Amino acid sequence: MYSEKVMDHFTNPRNMGELENPSGVGTVGNAKCGDIMRIYLDIDENHVIQDCKFKTFGCGAAVATSSMATELVKGKTIEEALTVTNKAVMEALDGLPPVKVHCSLLAEEAIHAALWDYAKKNNIVIEGLKEPKQDISEEEHEEKLEEEEY
Repeated sequence: MYSEKVMDHFTNPRNMGELENPSGVGTVGNAKCGDIMRIYLDIDENHVIQDCKFKTFGCGAAVATSSMATELVKGKTIEEALTVTNKAVMEALDGLPPVKVHCSLLAEEAIHAALWDYAKKNNIVIEGLKEPKQDISEEEHEEKLEEEEY
């Protein structure tokens, strides 16, 4: 069963669409479920995320987690955006069914991929940010989810 917040973000997604000339773009996917998530960031000279949009191909939980993730990073510094984890996304949505937890992980990974793209384009290093893998296997997703308690 989905929470009211999940249903609200699915039926009324925030920040859906693309940004023209984004500062960073991150695209991630999960081969098992077929969800694909793309996050666009507009970051100013002070490293603050001024705007954030998303495009997601996937289930309702994938749309809801994308929507919530954009809400959580908008107006934040790069360092603050790095602290937005899949757990933070799930908590902000009042939880997800266990079979949909992977959608929150995609949201976290998409944010990190967009920040990586921004850092690469601007030739900067963002402390604590690792290069994203292009194709994340189902096993890697399962390992990450098993590391955390839900």
